[in-house]
Amino acid sequence: MINRVIVVGRLTRDPELRYAPNGTAVTKFTVACDRYGDGADFIPVTVFKKTAEACANNLNKGRLVGVEGRWQTGSYETNEGKKVYTNDLIADNVRFLDSGNRHEDNNNQNKDPFNSDPNAYDKTDDDLPF
Repeated sequence: MINRVIVVGRLTRDPELRYAPNGTAVTKFTVACDRYGDGADFIPVTVFKKTAEACANNLNKGRLVGVEGRWQTGSYETNEGKKVYTNDLIADNVRFLDSGNRHEDNNNQNKDPFNSDPNAYDKTDDDLPF
């Protein structure tokens, strides 16, 4: 059997970092993934150890991420005796797919670095090796 999940989406809120009693870092966040024009799915993600700390320190609401891991279901009982079922993407790998400053990215995405200062780079054929 194979249990491998890959999702790409944006965080719906800032990540929450906690530490387990044994000292292991655990970060949780939710990723919103489009359903090709038919709404969105909200995927709960759990990350452990160094990756958890990196996510907590570098991600925030709205960031675009790619998450790879396995789907895990579970359950627990509340103090009132009610059984609650859980579903989480347990992440092995989290990729930060944008710089974190969406406003700055939108302003700079179409800029040619060589057009800002015409003298910054000489575009003559004399310097080409062929």
